[in-house]
Amino acid sequence: MRKFVLAASAAMAAAMIPGAAHAGSPDGKIQIKLQGSAVLPDGKLTSIPYVDPALVDVLPENPNTKADDNVVPTVVFEYFLTPNVSLETYCCVTKHNVTGTEGLAGAQLVDDIYLIPATVTAKYHFTEGPFKPYVGVGPTYFLYVKDKAGQTAQDLGVSDIDIDDELGFVLQAGVDFKLNDNGLGLSVDGKKYFIDATAHYYDADGVEVLTTKHELDPWVVSVGLAYRM
Repeated sequence: MRKFVLAASAAMAAAMIPGAAHAGSPDGKIQIKLQGSAVLPDGKLTSIPYVDPALVDVLPENPNTKADDNVVPTVVFEYFLTPNVSLETYCCVTKHNVTGTEGLAGAQLVDDIYLIPATVTAKYHFTEGPFKPYVGVGPTYFLYVKDKAGQTAQDLGVSDIDIDDELGFVLQAGVDFKLNDNGLGLSVDGKKYFIDATAHYYDADGVEVLTTKHELDPWVVSVGLAYRM
């Protein structure tokens, strides 16, 4: 499934790029969107499968965590199989920090998490007029390309953190507004992801001292311009 999501994303993007030279049309098969996206994760801690005995007394009872929000630019590529059915993928890299809440309030746990949410959705468009609502669903694969231990984690002897890449799925809904007859439009989109994360904490010798599981389930809300050709 991971290979499918990545390959489908790359193939769709490559197939759509040559179409950029075509004249715009509200009924074209290819649509490209330039959007600003608010990435709103949860990040709450669901379990601690492993903790080194030396850290048992350090961890408070019923700790929790929170990943911060971010706003990033996104590029969306969409191909219409029929007037009502399309496939979509989008490109973005989002950055987050994870801090403690409740018993860990203020603790800096993980900094500078760079994440690529590789996503493909199948969409159904309800109308063919200037106001085009749609819904979609598809697989997603979260690729963690960079992260580092936060200051609190470092103070506890953590030197490195590794977050597992994860497979999940996404539900989508939105609407495209036609602005002119040359393919230009306005797009408002919302995606709800259902995906977890597992983080591994290592000491200076590379020994794992802590494993935590988290429920991310972020919302991604996007607004921007669309161009269909």
